[in-house]
Amino acid sequence: MSEPSVFAKAYREQILPQLREARGYANVNQVPRLEKVAINCCVGSSPELKTALEEAMHALEAITGQRPVKTKAKKSISNFKLRQGQEIGCKVTLRGRRMYEFVERLIWAALPRVRDFRGLSPRGFDGGGNYTFGILDHSVFPEIETETTKRTFGLDVTFVTTARTKEEARDLLSRTGLPFIGARKEPAAATA
Repeated sequence: MSEPSVFAKAYREQILPQLREARGYANVNQVPRLEKVAINCCVGSSPELKTALEEAMHALEAITGQRPVKTKAKKSISNFKLRQGQEIGCKVTLRGRRMYEFVERLIWAALPRVRDFRGLSPRGFDGGGNYTFGILDHSVFPEIETETTKRTFGLDVTFVTTARTKEEARDLLSRTGLPFIGARKEPAAATA
């Protein structure tokens, strides 16, 4: 079996024990964990849909290292020229080693390359401890060659955690290195 990534090792050996100590969990199994990362790309219903969908699938496979699954429209919407069952995008669910490698590349390589990036919005948390945000341009990932890319695709990234509340999930994800806007900072020691 291959060596775990630097992020996976730090996650297990540093982040989880720090979170357990900071939150005062009595049992190791109470500590919220990162379960999976789901990445979705929707190309819509354009005339050149077939080629756009294939390009999006190749790009998502290059970014994640896993073959994506095509997604279909749930219902017809005539204003968008969309028919039920029409293929409109692709998605990937990452777990285990590939999930840790993707999160590592996202935090240390892709997010710093986003133009005018100031941090992730804390409003992307749902009530169940999951976090979703969007990336407008998939070419921020180092696996994508910008010279050969014909189109840019947006990505929806969802972090699914075992956290029960928004606060637990935010604490977990901010300790992993996700840069949130208005991140909580430790108060400076008063000088007297």
